[in-house]
Amino acid sequence: MKVLISGGSSGLGAATVQEVLDAGGTPLVLDRKPPEAGGVDYVLADLADTPATEAAVRELADRAGGLDAVFTAAGIDVPGRLDTVSTQDWERVVRVNLLGTAAVVRAALPYLERSRGTVVTCSSTLGVRSVSDATAYCASKAGVVAFTRALAAETAGRVGVTLLVPGGMHTAFFDDRDEQYKPPPDAKLNDPRNVARAVLHALRQPAGCEIRELVVCHSEEGSWP
Repeated sequence: MKVLISGGSSGLGAATVQEVLDAGGTPLVLDRKPPEAGGVDYVLADLADTPATEAAVRELADRAGGLDAVFTAAGIDVPGRLDTVSTQDWERVVRVNLLGTAAVVRAALPYLERSRGTVVTCSSTLGVRSVSDATAYCASKAGVVAFTRALAAETAGRVGVTLLVPGGMHTAFFDDRDEQYKPPPDAKLNDPRNVARAVLHALRQPAGCEIRELVVCHSEEGSWP
């Protein structure tokens, strides 16, 4: 199984790369930095740049001789109140999380249609439950929810589509935040490897059977339900 993973160099994306390798598959990484796992084919690209993202997807797919699946794990956040986050930062969150997801899927669709492959997009529990100081993140992740549901309707019978809604995880996602926006020491966060296994489960479904939506979080996740 050849699986293209955006954001595959860290966090949930890197955990999914390892799961694909452990399953005997071929991960292909699209990210701003090389993947942690050695021997994995990758192309460097900024998902805020739509033309570069689409070109990178095509380059990876052509080098691999096609695609069986795509997982759009890439995502960023710049927390803060709407009137304190710069316009540039606010819009970059939306470009990476929503427009970057669409760019990856758009470029991958011809390959996935040929293989009758599967797309797993990555939203968030904050894509279905909004909180203060996260307008860009919540808006972008809610957009991924709507995008994925529309994509499933549009490609029904041709491409499998799954929406992943993960809760907070033990990754470097929170590392660069101000202290007020970091999870407290006792926060209940999930292991990204658990979420990555759920992604692989969705990708292993036979043609004609699809897991439409998956919520995967710690049993005491604070943002769900």
